[in-house]
Amino acid sequence: MARHHALLLLAVLLPVAAMADPDALQDFCVPDAGRGRPVELALLRTYPCRNPANLTAGDFAFSGVRAAGNFSAATGFAGVSVTPAQFPGLNTLGMSFARADLSAAGGVNPPHYHPRATETALVLAGRVYAGFVDTGGRVFAKVLDKGDVMVFPRGMVHFQLNVGDAPATVYGSFNSENPGIVRIPATAFGSGIRDAVLERAFGLTPAELRRIESKFGPPKKTEMDD
Repeated sequence: MARHHALLLLAVLLPVAAMADPDALQDFCVPDAGRGRPVELALLRTYPCRNPANLTAGDFAFSGVRAAGNFSAATGFAGVSVTPAQFPGLNTLGMSFARADLSAAGGVNPPHYHPRATETALVLAGRVYAGFVDTGGRVFAKVLDKGDVMVFPRGMVHFQLNVGDAPATVYGSFNSENPGIVRIPATAFGSGIRDAVLERAFGLTPAELRRIESKFGPPKKTEMDD
């Protein structure tokens, strides 16, 4: 009976443990992907660590978020995501970060969520209307000014909108090396879901659906289509 209870406890606890980044077993581990090869997130756990004796301060510094990324003409949003793939020094540290820029008067980071991480967002410049929606459909949102911080719980749909007259910049940090991102508009209307599903779910006519889908380009190939 005791053995049965122990197995049951393991069955409950193991999935919970698997959802978090693994604890580091050493101070740090800058991955060695091989000479001239980029670090790939999918292979991160297979890489050996570089010899600590050969590391320098430069391996733990990153300058890739000094400037904004490429802006979307449709949304006025530019994002730069930084994981161990871009900044190998983050490996095994259980975190990543991102820079988000919103063009003046209306730039928007569309509703999205991170399946593997909670995000804390710090407004570096501008005024941003930001918030998230919980599983009960309640919206928690407010206008943030420079220096304000807001937290978006893991898996909660959230968004940011520039409500100021000047460009806005937000710095986000995540408690996962690979937080993932699911963008709601692109996922719903740009992934190749059957038209009948979207028409019924959103109350759209075929013409309305085609107009929306055209904003996201050709749908991705559906791997499990029958």
